[in-house]
Amino acid sequence: MSVQLKKEFKYAMLVPTSMGVRITPVNGQPVYSSTLFEMHATSAETNVASISSYLGLPVKVLTTFVKDSPIAAFIKSNLRSRNMDFEGPEVAQENPWGFRHQFNIADSGFGVRGPRVQNDRAGEVGRTLNVKDFDLERIFGNEGVQIVHISGLIGALSPDTGQFCLELARFAKKHGTLISFDLNYRASFWKGRETELHNIFTEIASIADILIGNEEDFQLCLGIEGPEAGGKGISSEIDLFKEMISRVKKAFPHASVFANTLRQVISVNEHLWGAIMLEGNNWHVIEPRKINVLDRIGGGDGFVGGLLYGILKGWEPEKWAQFGWATGALATTFLTDYVQPADEEMVWSVWKGNARVRR
Repeated sequence: MSVQLKKEFKYAMLVPTSMGVRITPVNGQPVYSSTLFEMHATSAETNVASISSYLGLPVKVLTTFVKDSPIAAFIKSNLRSRNMDFEGPEVAQENPWGFRHQFNIADSGFGVRGPRVQNDRAGEVGRTLNVKDFDLERIFGNEGVQIVHISGLIGALSPDTGQFCLELARFAKKHGTLISFDLNYRASFWKGRETELHNIFTEIASIADILIGNEEDFQLCLGIEGPEAGGKGISSEIDLFKEMISRVKKAFPHASVFANTLRQVISVNEHLWGAIMLEGNNWHVIEPRKINVLDRIGGGDGFVGGLLYGILKGWEPEKWAQFGWATGALATTFLTDYVQPADEEMVWSVWKGNARVRR
């Protein structure tokens, strides 16, 4: 095993996040033509942590809430239902134009009509995440954490959240906690802040143990040359992805695990889904396989969560990628954008292609 976990800990995984709600029309309809919607609590980082929390590992969420908000109460209830501990300050709304939790308004698409997602983040309370609001010495030193998972979405949300993620990584490094970093580049977050964020992301990546991203993430966050798509399908480009990951490893030698998902969209409801993982000097490639998709949002987070769960369980590295592939595929069968596995057997059945009824 190429990564070493802390032996004494209270939490298997810790995630900093900005919680919000996702509003989706029923029956795969567009937003503008719908009158009936479903609402779920959401964030990319808790999507990742859900695999571990549903399968019995202790998870903690660091976030911020709007004080006395019914949406905050809805989110807290959801986190409890996912078996997650949470901690964070209560921020006063102040006035009708003040703080609130983000809204994600999503048309899942259907068939030949692609998904459309609008992020409404005005007044987002998560942008106030600040290192001064948390006792990181207590969390990492006294309670103990095996893996802290940091997303570039939170790192780039505001100057405060960028510094918060950087301090989390530094404390994790100091206390022997593994650092997982999913770059998650978003152009709108980086606009006008390229130098600042490049420096923050580069420092976190330099001490991370697990680096995750796609070709755009590695190029635009870290300046690593990526593959040029040849238009011949994702399988034909695997060697190009390997070359890119090799360049990432050379630039960031501290990390021992590098991972990248592979997705080719045939239609909204049919994808080719694969993955590449480099562990030490060992390549683990899952050739893209056809999966049927109910809602694609959260598939990438599901892959990361499954991979990290495999590491936390101490499995052989080959199983990390396999379990991640399966939890990512499983995520696309849920209307929530996080996976809710009943048990490990459900996930391994997805990997084996066994969709037979269980009685």
